[in-house]
Amino acid sequence: MPGSVQQEPAYVLHRRPYRETSLLVDLFTLNNGRMTVVARGANGPRSPLKAQLQPFQPLLVDWQGRSDLKTLTQTDNRPGVSLGHGRALYSGFYLNELLQKLLPAGEASHGLFVAYLAALAELATGADVEPVLRRFEGALAESLGYGFAWDAVAGTGESVRDDRIYCYDPQQGILASPAPQARLQRLPGSVLLSIAAGNLAGDSERRVGKQVMRALVDFLLQGKPLNSRGLFGNKPST
Repeated sequence: MPGSVQQEPAYVLHRRPYRETSLLVDLFTLNNGRMTVVARGANGPRSPLKAQLQPFQPLLVDWQGRSDLKTLTQTDNRPGVSLGHGRALYSGFYLNELLQKLLPAGEASHGLFVAYLAALAELATGADVEPVLRRFEGALAESLGYGFAWDAVAGTGESVRDDRIYCYDPQQGILASPAPQARLQRLPGSVLLSIAAGNLAGDSERRVGKQVMRALVDFLLQGKPLNSRGLFGNKPST
């Protein structure tokens, strides 16, 4: 990662107090992936940075430093979208927490950055959050090397058939027969094919899509909690 960068597109994933008047800020950036910077004095009563360093606010940031912890030197706000409140806002927090906990530091993923912008834009329109979350989870899985095809059997490339039942393993994908490592059993081929075609609106597609992606996310988290899941109440979308 370069020692000095200017005008880097970025979003705030999380921030927390650091020392007396500063903030530690986790950023998701276009060209440098996830990184943490220190915003010196940003937690002080007269600093404008505290108001600027908000989640879902598009930024252009400058930083410098040779260590893993860079120093934020300038922040420019750009026009963005508003997630309002309720499920759209909670979904945005969920996306941020996934990136914060799963994305390796310092690894750029332009495709995932674009997917994040697209997800925020959809959430801001009041769209049904579940298809938005499933698409982003899929993009994140692909970025981390765990992408899979809903309509193909792992290992063989055989096409999923609508009259058969399948299993799912996070490390392999869709399986044609039960296996000890499979996290999910009895997934209808007809539903898998429907999801592969982009249909995430039907009840069966929503249920299976959520089951599969939750199994994958839980596998990737390796026991780390996701605090944002609690925001959705008794019927989580995540």
